[in-house]
Amino acid sequence: MQDVSSFDLNTIGPEFIENPHPTLHALRAQAPVHFNRDGSAYLTRYKDVVKVYASRDMLSDKKVEFGKKFGQCPLQQHHTTSLIFNDPPYHTVVRKLISSAFTPRKLAEFEPLIDGIVDRLLDRVQEMGTLDLIDDFAKVLPTEIISFMLGIPETYRARLRDYSLAILGALDPVVPQARLDAGNQAVIEFSEILNDLINHRRANPDGATQGEVLESLIFGEHDGRRLTKEELIQNCIFLLNAGHETTTSMVGNSVGLLLDHPDEHRRLLADPSLITSAVEEFLRFESPLQIGNRLAGEDIDLGDVVLPKGTYIHTSIGAANRDPDQFPEPDRFDITRKPNRQIAFITGIHVCLGATLARVEGRIAIGKFVQRFPKLEQTGPRKRLPLARFRGYTGFPISV
Repeated sequence: MQDVSSFDLNTIGPEFIENPHPTLHALRAQAPVHFNRDGSAYLTRYKDVVKVYASRDMLSDKKVEFGKKFGQCPLQQHHTTSLIFNDPPYHTVVRKLISSAFTPRKLAEFEPLIDGIVDRLLDRVQEMGTLDLIDDFAKVLPTEIISFMLGIPETYRARLRDYSLAILGALDPVVPQARLDAGNQAVIEFSEILNDLINHRRANPDGATQGEVLESLIFGEHDGRRLTKEELIQNCIFLLNAGHETTTSMVGNSVGLLLDHPDEHRRLLADPSLITSAVEEFLRFESPLQIGNRLAGEDIDLGDVVLPKGTYIHTSIGAANRDPDQFPEPDRFDITRKPNRQIAFITGIHVCLGATLARVEGRIAIGKFVQRFPKLEQTGPRKRLPLARFRGYTGFPISV
């Protein structure tokens, strides 16, 4: 086992991004509450990560942190306005307003919509024969779904993943200036598009198509409060980011896992009903979101260590989801694993609003893809997404 005494999350390189798990296992064994040189704590035990997420004393508000990191700029405006980086009471109000877009009725509308999108994409994949799984399927799927949800015209759809990657890429522990510039430009461009769409829907409230949630976001109320124009724009960007990159990575990671584990691939081919538990194992084994953050609003006792108030905390979702104290044989990929209390969608008050939708997307898209193309093969090397916080691929050549 490697020595991780000098590990610093702020200086990780390509080797960690390619395969973080040996380092994460070593950290969990040697220093489960590890302090980086800047004083921040990196947590790798399941019980610690869950305790931090469950505590109301752990803060998500990043106004001070992002002010230092970004300065006054579009990225700072976005990340300090959107739902995920805020605390109650603002978080409670905005979450309830956005929840109107994820009611059981709305989710019931999405399933046939997703089914139709997947069928059309699979027809195109079959015609292509050889393709890049990410460019030609995995990133097109959430692009289509998010576009329907926000009423985004086809003209703009090709830009969505680039926007999402640029904005999310700025959240990595260390961010070069070029990535910050790209993130700011993405916020500016996408904000302009959304501003026009919001103005159009306000003027034409009856023009929403099946699956569109923009109308609910614009006109929804909680205790007489509606989202302001700025909140609408920034939280629509949040919905793109939350639902786009993670879905793209979930699909790419899942197909990669099946190709890497042919016995499990054959099990799923033989019994398509296993797709529901398989999705949970895909999410556990290669969590699209790898690292979360909290600020300790009060001291928090983790048993062997007390983190004092003011400590900036990095939660390793990737490590928690392979903690042997929670998951027997954690490095064994098992599509029938039960129980499987994976935390890819986080827990607590910030649990992912779109978790149910993401599971539906995974069940339909991956399930149909696997059954439609049982002789799927990889035709070249995969290329990893060059980010620590998010785990996925930017390239994955296949033939079907």
